[in-house]
Amino acid sequence: MKSLYITIIVTLTFVMHIAAQEKVALKDTNTSNVGLKLGYNLAAVSFDEDSETGQRHGFFAGFYGESFLISAVAIQVELMYSQQGYQLKDNGGTFTQKLDYLNLPVSLKIYPANHFYLEAGPQIGLAISHKEEYDSNFGLFDTSRELEPEKFDWGFNFGTGFKTESGISLGVRYHLGMGSIYDEGDPKNRVWQFAVGIDF
Repeated sequence: MKSLYITIIVTLTFVMHIAAQEKVALKDTNTSNVGLKLGYNLAAVSFDEDSETGQRHGFFAGFYGESFLISAVAIQVELMYSQQGYQLKDNGGTFTQKLDYLNLPVSLKIYPANHFYLEAGPQIGLAISHKEEYDSNFGLFDTSRELEPEKFDWGFNFGTGFKTESGISLGVRYHLGMGSIYDEGDPKNRVWQFAVGIDF
């Protein structure tokens, strides 16, 4: 975890340094892009910031708005449906937590070179559905039960990507959850996202 925090601090320092050194002319404050974004999730959960579960495969989709502050600095706001949760496997079978969110990420985006960007910012999430399943590898013993996770989640995103002149972007992002999903074990979301975005 220490190495992760060091990486985050270095990344934020680099991003803010680029923003401070930006000398190009201001763009029209009305310059903005609105688009559709979707992609693939690799979601897991960290318990007590020590051990991390196996990953649940899922997807996310939604809309974004990108507004430029100056020619190489933008703010992007998104509204995303995101399939998260985790998997635990042992010799007896597989436990899967299906936990879906409506997320609102806000990112500062820096374009240090043409078409290449770095991004970082906070995210809040609302849990809209959840289900826990146990697959015993023998149908007779499969079970399903309902638990009550916390309704709200929050954390930070860090990512990078490329965006073409035509408005098509490819990006990768890591979500570092800071809110506990349940009281016991202090579980927090950890999600890798691989995205495609298209400006309208």
